[in-house]
Amino acid sequence: MASPQDVANRIPITVCLMLATLMNSLDGTIANVALPHMQGSFSASQDQMTWVLTSYIVATAIMTPLTGWLAGRFGAEQVFLVSIAGFTVASMLCGSATNLAQIVVYRLLQGLCGASLMPLSQSVMLDLFPPQQVGQVMAIWGAGALLGPIFGPLLGGWLTDNFSWRWVFYINLPVGVLAFAGVWLFMSKGGGARGRRLDFLGYGALVAFVAGLQLVLDRGPTQDWFSSREVWAEAILAAIGLYLFVMQTLTARQPFFDRALLRDRNFLAGNLFGVALSVLLFSTMALQPPLMQGLMGYPVFAAGMAMMPRGVGSFVSMLAVGRVIGRIDSRVLLGLGLGASGVALFQMSHFSLDMTVTPFVVSGIIQGLGMGFMFVPMTVLTFATLGPALRPEGASAYALVRSLGQSVGISVMEATFTRQAAVSHADLAAKVQPGNPAFGDFFSRVNPMTSGGLEGLNVEITRQSAMVGYIDVFHLMSVVALAMIPLVLLLRPPKQARELAAMPVE
Repeated sequence: MASPQDVANRIPITVCLMLATLMNSLDGTIANVALPHMQGSFSASQDQMTWVLTSYIVATAIMTPLTGWLAGRFGAEQVFLVSIAGFTVASMLCGSATNLAQIVVYRLLQGLCGASLMPLSQSVMLDLFPPQQVGQVMAIWGAGALLGPIFGPLLGGWLTDNFSWRWVFYINLPVGVLAFAGVWLFMSKGGGARGRRLDFLGYGALVAFVAGLQLVLDRGPTQDWFSSREVWAEAILAAIGLYLFVMQTLTARQPFFDRALLRDRNFLAGNLFGVALSVLLFSTMALQPPLMQGLMGYPVFAAGMAMMPRGVGSFVSMLAVGRVIGRIDSRVLLGLGLGASGVALFQMSHFSLDMTVTPFVVSGIIQGLGMGFMFVPMTVLTFATLGPALRPEGASAYALVRSLGQSVGISVMEATFTRQAAVSHADLAAKVQPGNPAFGDFFSRVNPMTSGGLEGLNVEITRQSAMVGYIDVFHLMSVVALAMIPLVLLLRPPKQARELAAMPVE
């Protein structure tokens, strides 16, 4: 539980935690748009540049599960200070990197240091505020956690275009300094040395599983998946790690994650919804930029502006949900969020190559509203029945599961898009006949018997088949969102929610 000093200083502490959360969540996506500029600076290939992203993702995934143990062993304040300082220094090193090897190492350090920021900030904020304010607090925390990935590409594109790709990393310096100073001044010292002995075998097995899986998902597309020995080796590493981790968790006297987490129904169901949220949000964010930029010719900044309404919708709905979370059954709000996301994705499944920007904006706002309705109730319900002693471990496990859901979801949806686009290309090519009315207008302008005409025909078929691939993926995600709605019944509303429902509105 939080100390009286921390409770008295909870407002400035919350501001500092939000700064750290926003800084960390931005860096998950802000560097993506700068990769082509970095590639030119380092004279590296596109395949080599993927390690700039992979190193950060793998390092974060490896370090996230250790957050709970570190907080118990050394205290939340000490872990925060080291994480913020390390993340800020690593960001500066990334901005000053002069070759590919340096930035890969610095991104690895950045991921290791920043992994604890989000789960630990969530755990501390849950302890700082009374149960009746948890909804509002999680709405504030969710704004930083959710808006960072949404606005990251837009901010990264603006900084890269107007300054340099190095400012994508330098921008963390003032934020990191303010967050460090606030934690140093306002959070109480101590609180460590109460953690149990570290289960090295369990943690090592989990690291092997997470690192292997992340490498498979990240390297698979560029290495032609399981035709590559590298991907096979990474998959075997992941499988062995998962087996050892499960056996160790079930049989060890003091496993890495407390088995009490597995006995909490809300926590398990909340993690299931966390995976769904990650798939729906991050898969959409991964697929929409190449759709807009590669297929429809939007400039980078214009594409970012068109996606910004999703963040506005999320921000508005999270603030609204934070006000009513205790007076309306959280499961109802979660169901409404899933329904709104399903409707938005269904709208996206009707996109076309000749549409204006309006459908992007409208569907983005609706999906953003749905995400806000999902995020806050899902977080509140996940931790509603979890004791304070289990929250640091629970928060790190929750963050890890959502991270894996994000990686797996993006990989599966991109693979589905590739397959559906290829199938559609074959179907359309088979139907190319001069007598087919669908191609009448094209044949009136281009002669397919010439090399130029044949190339133009293939380009048009490729564009149309790619659009069909995007449509199929969006339709699949809409079905997933709507199918999840009945599963909200797996969650039990906390007693506190029923007590808050009878409270008068302020």
